[in-house]
Amino acid sequence: MSRMKEFNLPDLGEGLTEGEILKWLVSVGEVIELNQPIVEVETAKAAVEIPAKWAGRVRAIFCAEGDTVEVGTPIISIDTQPDAGDEPEPAAAARPAEGAAGNGRTAVLVGYGPRTGAVQRRQRRNTPAAGGNGTVPAQAAPAAAAVTAPPPPPPAAVTPPVAAPPLVAGPVASRPVLAKPPVRKLARDLGVDLTALAGSGPAGSITRADVQAAAQAPAVATAAAGVPPASAGSAAVFGPDRERRIPVKGVRRLTAENMVASAFTAPHVTEFLTVDVTRSMKALKRLRLRPEWADVRVSPLLLVAKAVLLAVRRHPMVNSTWAGDEIVVKDYVNLGIAAATDRGLIVPNIKDAGRLPLSELAQALNDLVRTAKAGRTTPADMTGGTLTITNVGVFGIDAGTPILPPGESAILAFGAVREMPWVHKGKVCPRQVTTLALSFDHRIIDGELGSKFLRDIGVFLTDPEAALLAWT
Repeated sequence: MSRMKEFNLPDLGEGLTEGEILKWLVSVGEVIELNQPIVEVETAKAAVEIPAKWAGRVRAIFCAEGDTVEVGTPIISIDTQPDAGDEPEPAAAARPAEGAAGNGRTAVLVGYGPRTGAVQRRQRRNTPAAGGNGTVPAQAAPAAAAVTAPPPPPPAAVTPPVAAPPLVAGPVASRPVLAKPPVRKLARDLGVDLTALAGSGPAGSITRADVQAAAQAPAVATAAAGVPPASAGSAAVFGPDRERRIPVKGVRRLTAENMVASAFTAPHVTEFLTVDVTRSMKALKRLRLRPEWADVRVSPLLLVAKAVLLAVRRHPMVNSTWAGDEIVVKDYVNLGIAAATDRGLIVPNIKDAGRLPLSELAQALNDLVRTAKAGRTTPADMTGGTLTITNVGVFGIDAGTPILPPGESAILAFGAVREMPWVHKGKVCPRQVTTLALSFDHRIIDGELGSKFLRDIGVFLTDPEAALLAWT
């Protein structure tokens, strides 16, 4: 049995077929231990660390950081007997090249690019075909590799950014302008006449660089003549050089797909309720002073979560799923808490949260948020949610109309707690006030049920101690 082991990207569960290499935690030549984390991979669910299946020395790393790799593709080679002497390197044909998938395709951002072999490109219109004079256009170079023909001419010299591209000599009215639609649009935006340019691209096509150089030429000429440039506010200059493109992948892509599916599948209704939570805030202060709560972080979200869990007991239909021909009512609450992370919005959930006493619920909330912020939430922690809370108040927002996570029938938005004038015992005085917004699936929850559920949450937050005595 060979001592050289190739470690394939494992099946990370939940039907995921690929992952992006975020960061290598080991390097070539390093001695590693069994189950030592070797790589951090981001899937459509979360970022996870993958442990080593064998102990030994890292001999090769096949995929670079940023590569998207299919499940089952070799990503690293480990020598399981590093003290047994040298062993020949694995043949290049026996494993994929760095950054390549096992099927011979080069990994790109999403999916895979062209095969490494020759690729036949369709001939560009208005471009002379190969033959005749024995030359081959630049686009057809890969396909013509096996054809006996003189080598293609060397590429044109790159024009410095500060110099304008050369003008075409003679009349150009009958000369076709070769430029892609985005280049034509850029030329229109910058006021550049394409017919006056000689393209530096394949077959004389005009590139973005040609257009941008032509747009900069007047400013260069003005500066050379000693004329001060126009003021910054005289004309707006915009284009691709002032744009950023962010790839949509991983968690962000899955979130977008789920939100679109939910928004156009479940008929959403949102109701709002403004609540005086002064007594809830005082109860939290008293809770923090108790010795057994000294090491537990307590926030208003804890009481909102408890209010939701108790209200579900009174209105169990809210904790259900539409399944086409039937409604699945669940006797357990996997309470989801929406969390904003660097990789996008995720909704991990606390399994069977209704069974937890208040102190354990507080600890579970703290662990959930801490893990999410660190990017360590596992795919299992983000599946199976039944009811969700999104705390928009931490961003200073009063209310919103949240979209349901797929498969859930209700989501509660908890707004910022503010000191506001409020009528209390017949007098206007400053009180701690917040706004709750409940979005629900109107196929399952009608207006009456949604209103009663939201009302009970408000009753709890108005006087949590009285509600706990009456409802438990």
